[in-house]
Amino acid sequence: MSNKEIDDLSGTETTGHEWDGIKELNTPLPRWWLWTFYGTVVFALGYTIAYPAWPLISSATPGVLGFSSRANLDADLAAAKAAQGGVIEKIAATPVAEIVKDDELNRFATAGGKSLFKVYCTQCHGTGAMGGVGYPNLNDDDWLWGGSIDQIYTTLTHGVRHEADADTRFNIMPNFGADGILTTEQIDQVAKQVASLSGVEGGAASPEGQQLFLDNCAACHGDAGQGNPDLGGPALSDRVWLYTGTLEGIKAQLVKPTHGVMPAWGVRLGDVAVKELAVYVHGLGGGQ
Repeated sequence: MSNKEIDDLSGTETTGHEWDGIKELNTPLPRWWLWTFYGTVVFALGYTIAYPAWPLISSATPGVLGFSSRANLDADLAAAKAAQGGVIEKIAATPVAEIVKDDELNRFATAGGKSLFKVYCTQCHGTGAMGGVGYPNLNDDDWLWGGSIDQIYTTLTHGVRHEADADTRFNIMPNFGADGILTTEQIDQVAKQVASLSGVEGGAASPEGQQLFLDNCAACHGDAGQGNPDLGGPALSDRVWLYTGTLEGIKAQLVKPTHGVMPAWGVRLGDVAVKELAVYVHGLGGGQ
């Protein structure tokens, strides 16, 4: 015996189910929706037959069409390599200073270097290579180790203070305060002398400060604070500062300086990639 009945309000047949006086209407899905659903089921079955789909123990069903995303990728990579027309081999065999003189190689290396920079360098130098506190700006012409294409290439290849590379760029500034090389008063005098070289607020030149600078700082930074790229000694006479360019920041570097590091990219990326990075960085505007 059926419990179905017609709902008085809607005029629709009920399913016979009732909860707390609420009756369930028997409203079938629209035919168009059902046929669409059936169509997707048929399509899905056909797709799993035509393409790799069902997982097996060590692989998957190959599909009757023989499609392979890995094979497509290999083909795309092979086509890309063929399109390069041996340019990679040319870059590998060409000194970096000659690459920038060849329009084709320079364009190719710059494009490759830009991509590499986004992956490996932006974390420290920023997406626009503007740097930050402790990280050099690569757009200006202020270079710790020199901004020629060969100098940039060497810095990238061997890194800075990279312990595993015997040819790494390396310098060290003494802890003038922490190791008691200079007294607090002397550090104050030197800091004011350094600050005066570039017009930092609070700077004040003095005979005592100048003598202390010549005795302790000039060997790396130059008699006039012009810097020495051969030793990685930054210029102190401009307004470009790797760390905070304030009187207190200068004092902090004198007391116990901070030393940055950079990976030796040569061993990590290979010579071709380093050449491309060097060309890109050199072309940012600050290359000498």
